[in-house]
Amino acid sequence: MNDKIKKDLIKYINSIGIELVGITDCRVFHELKEYYTYRKNNGFYVEFEEEDIEKRIDPFNLMKNGKSIISIAVPYCYKESKKNKYFSKYTQGKDYHEVVKSYLQLICDYLKNMGIDSKGFVDNNPLPERYIAYLSGLGFVGKNNTFITERYGSYVFLGEVITNLKLEPDTPISKNCEGCELCLKACPTNTLEKIKIDNNFNKCLSYITQKKHLSKNELKYIEGKIFGCDICQNVCPYNKEIHYSNIDEFKPFDFMINDSLLDVINLNNSDFKNKYKNCSCGWRGKNTLIRNAMVTYKSMKGKDLDNIYKNINSPYIKDYYDKIFKNEKGEK
Repeated sequence: MNDKIKKDLIKYINSIGIELVGITDCRVFHELKEYYTYRKNNGFYVEFEEEDIEKRIDPFNLMKNGKSIISIAVPYCYKESKKNKYFSKYTQGKDYHEVVKSYLQLICDYLKNMGIDSKGFVDNNPLPERYIAYLSGLGFVGKNNTFITERYGSYVFLGEVITNLKLEPDTPISKNCEGCELCLKACPTNTLEKIKIDNNFNKCLSYITQKKHLSKNELKYIEGKIFGCDICQNVCPYNKEIHYSNIDEFKPFDFMINDSLLDVINLNNSDFKNKYKNCSCGWRGKNTLIRNAMVTYKSMKGKDLDNIYKNINSPYIKDYYDKIFKNEKGEK
């Protein structure tokens, strides 16, 4: 009976546009405790991570009667995504939290109509999403810590549905990065180590572009970027011949293709709300984008923006303007 339910469920998920779907048991992932403990004790956690290790390894905190976890991988990369070198590919379409959540809700509604309980989760939860996707047979975790699929490479978002329905789990695939170290060599901040447990993502360029406060050294690292970093993904062999996304919402917005650095530097509240606020980079606010755009503008031998400086009301932006163009202030 449950075999037929699983087949029908996967058929339904495929019918709504999600090709990559797998199942694993809902259980406590005791095998991850040592890994998370090591990272926490060595200061490798970043500010966005859940600090309570028990919450990270125990999905029953999210659904007490959970029996299975449905994992989905949603592709986001379009050909047009490669035209913007300042914003990471994942930020150029509609905010993935909203998009993936809408697909998870459809799955939950499908199960609800069968009298089955379920809860959907995307990103903003403590679950070890990449590990769950691995156990569900969707791909593997690369040396750069991205989740890699055969069809879409690492250009996917992950989502989970915990359900009280017991389903037959899928089997992890055996692929890995083998002897390749291209991402380790390409990383501009030397974040990636041969032993993944030692990766300190506080140094990750993508993370640095999202930080509110940056040192002088960190400002130098983000030259050429506004939000996020795709360097380790760009060199990955698994991303060379991928299928592109079939999700319309992830097609890059026109302004992501056409806006210049000065357009971003000149962002006002209205433009930010109508444009970048709708993307995955919008949650950090307008000023972070402006700061990073100024750094990149300066790195391309852009002149002082005195005419813009006169109209800046934000003390935060004025402070960074001085650091970037005048170098009047020390490291903060």
